Amino acid sequence: MKELVLVMARALVDKPDEVEINEIEGDVTTILELKVAKEDLGKVIGKQGKTAHAMRSILNATATKLKKRAVLEIVE
Repeated sequence: MKELVLVMARALVDKPDEVEINEIEGDVTTILELKVAKEDLGKVIGKQGKTAHAMRSILNATATKLKKRAVLEIVE
């Protein structure tokens, strides 16, 4: 799941080398913290959060298939 979010985020931003993902695994839920360059933050979030919502939907579909739960947090 970490690789999936990494590929999506790198495709959206101008500075793909600055994309970082911190994965925190719990018993049931996996939290993925996404960090991008400050000027790329708007591109990852999108207008009215639509891009972030779409990324979360894809992540949730993948997690459901793996019988897990995942949360994507975009960190400034």
